[in-house]
Amino acid sequence: MFIRSLAALIALTAPLSAQEADYLGSYRWQSSDPLHGGYSSLELSEDGTRYVTVSDRGAFDTGQIIRDASGMIVEVQSDGIVPLKGIDSDDLPKYGSDSEGLAQGADGTLFVSFEGKHRIWSYASPTSRAQAVPSHPDFNALQNNSGLEALAIDAQGRLLTLPERSGDKSAPFPVYRNGGGTFGIVYRIPRSGEYLPVGMDVGPDGKLYLLERWFRGIGFSSRVRRFDLSDSGISNEVTLIETSLGSHDNLEGIAIWEDPLGIRITMISDDNFKVFQVTEFVEYRVTE
Repeated sequence: MFIRSLAALIALTAPLSAQEADYLGSYRWQSSDPLHGGYSSLELSEDGTRYVTVSDRGAFDTGQIIRDASGMIVEVQSDGIVPLKGIDSDDLPKYGSDSEGLAQGADGTLFVSFEGKHRIWSYASPTSRAQAVPSHPDFNALQNNSGLEALAIDAQGRLLTLPERSGDKSAPFPVYRNGGGTFGIVYRIPRSGEYLPVGMDVGPDGKLYLLERWFRGIGFSSRVRRFDLSDSGISNEVTLIETSLGSHDNLEGIAIWEDPLGIRITMISDDNFKVFQVTEFVEYRVTE
């Protein structure tokens, strides 16, 4: 209770520090379903009214986001939470159910990254069996709780992923791209401060948006950086959002979409199934 009260106090007293984006609002998402929570990633439809997310206990949640005339979230209606299936079984392998990253292809295929047994699987639908996605030798050496946190699909339909940790504070984060059936390192994102990547998306503008988290003992700070992508590398780094301690809960999923007024950033928090944390959607608009 003390932690919960302290976090609430910090959220009230600590202003947001957004450099190139305006805070639009938050929506606290509650449910009586025991599988609700732990959401680590997010995909939205082009108009921001349909969502897909995965929890770190190995489940899909899909549904509808109801918005008012101003575009603010007023209700979230789940279609139901569906446990992820394995390749040869309706159950995930033991110690292999920590699903973290999510990306959705143009044909609706869902790609999910897992920690513990570091891998990426694809799903034709939330109720289908998984199919393995070719790996990379580096994935086997990732830390147990710091694996492939984020997935995205670029403008050419190629899958991107990166680990939560780079191995050393002076080392950049490697971004792997699946082109032609195999993964290779195509970008390296410089580390900055204590933030670690937890989610990413490629927006309708073709730019890479990276969500990062800094756990500060009694709460979280979040940051969103944006990069231009090309075959020669990344460039034009811009910090769009950097929040004060406790402004939001543990934001881990990010989706970039566009409404008539411009680019929106929608994020979702992972409550870790803790009573002193919350599941919330948080939205910003890029103003740059």
